[in-house]
Amino acid sequence: MQNSSSPEMVQKISAFLRENPQTMTIMVAHQFGVPELEIVRLLPDGRARELDPARAVQLIEAFAALGPLYVIVSSGTVILEAHGVFGGFSKTGPFFNVQTDTLDMHIRHKDLSAIFAVQKPSHMTALGTLSFQFFNPSGNSAMKVFLNFGAADPTPEQAAHFDRLVQEFKV
Repeated sequence: MQNSSSPEMVQKISAFLRENPQTMTIMVAHQFGVPELEIVRLLPDGRARELDPARAVQLIEAFAALGPLYVIVSSGTVILEAHGVFGGFSKTGPFFNVQTDTLDMHIRHKDLSAIFAVQKPSHMTALGTLSFQFFNPSGNSAMKVFLNFGAADPTPEQAAHFDRLVQEFKV
């Protein structure tokens, strides 16, 4: 999905993001009436790096080595937040499955059209967060996977894992 906003709207959104770095991207999208993907693409200072959506399954499988992660899944109507470990992978029909004691997800992986690695201040504490954000073809968030959730800045180990995955899965 390409940016559908006018140049004037892009300037307004960009200025807002520079002045309000910890605002949740979904709230900025709602405020400006654009898909959240457009907001993530406009994050300043290289805070959002695009990853290869064709390799979504491999990226999700790589999360298994990271231990407990924070997962936010949006259906468009409901947002569910969970804390768990990735694993128990399988495929059934159009679904890529994650099934552990702490996460039970069935992902239509072919519907993930964009993935970004995002570094931004937490909306709760302003401490740094590291996340992988998956979007559907409409530019709406499908799933966000956080290595840390803003209770503390990322550890050196979390930052190293994040950087390694960004390098491995970049476009």
